[in-house]
Amino acid sequence: MKKILIVIFTFLMSMSAQAYECIKISFVCQGLHGWTLGHNHPKSPAQPPTVYIEGYTLTFSIDHPAYVLTIKDEDGEVVHSTEVYSAQTQVMLPSSLSGSYEIELATDNWLFTGWITL
Repeated sequence: MKKILIVIFTFLMSMSAQAYECIKISFVCQGLHGWTLGHNHPKSPAQPPTVYIEGYTLTFSIDHPAYVLTIKDEDGEVVHSTEVYSAQTQVMLPSSLSGSYEIELATDNWLFTGWITL
């Protein structure tokens, strides 16, 4: 009986802890500074970063370069911007944001863009 109660209690606690779904963000890559691929530049785009969103938390893979993170609303207005350091694996977004937003991660040479819903 004790084991059944523990299993039920654990199940209920895990259900309440999973109010948000962890979703992988899909990114499109483009070169910065107006250059195209080839011609003294890489012949293939950089590998898109692996970033997940759960609620208002962005989770980055352990091994990533530093990024400038920009969040824009549907009108293209910047609503949040911060630097993500290479040793940083999580970034909290402002809880005041609600709706669909464009997310940009910029390095020195690459811009990765995607969409998130908060």
